[in-house]
Amino acid sequence: MESDELKQFRDLIEKRISELADELAAGHAATATVKLDQQMVGRLSRMDAIQQQAMAVAIEQRRKSEIQGLNAALVRVDEEEFGYCEDCGDDIPSDRLRINPTTPRCVSCAQG
Repeated sequence: MESDELKQFRDLIEKRISELADELAAGHAATATVKLDQQMVGRLSRMDAIQQQAMAVAIEQRRKSEIQGLNAALVRVDEEEFGYCEDCGDDIPSDRLRINPTTPRCVSCAQG
C-alpha cells in the first residue's frame, strides 16, 4: 500500500477514535446506576429507566470494542502490515478498508 494511502487511512482511523472518545464522554452519565425511588417514579418508568441504562451500557461496550480494533489497525499501519490479510497475506481491497478499517482479513479468509 502506498504511503499516501496509509496516511489517509491513519487520519481516518484517528478521526474515528476521536469521535468515539467524544461519544463515550457524552454518554457516560447514561450508564450510571438507576436509582429506584418508588416514591418518585412509577414501576413502568423505573423499568424503562433500567432498560435505557442497559442499552447505554451496551453501546458503551461497543464503542470501547471499536476503539480497541481501531488501535490495533493503527499498530498495523505503523508496522506497515495494514491492508494485508493476516491469514493469507493478500491485499485487502481499499474499499473494504474504507468501510471497516479494523478488518484484518480479506473477504475470502473472512468467509472461511
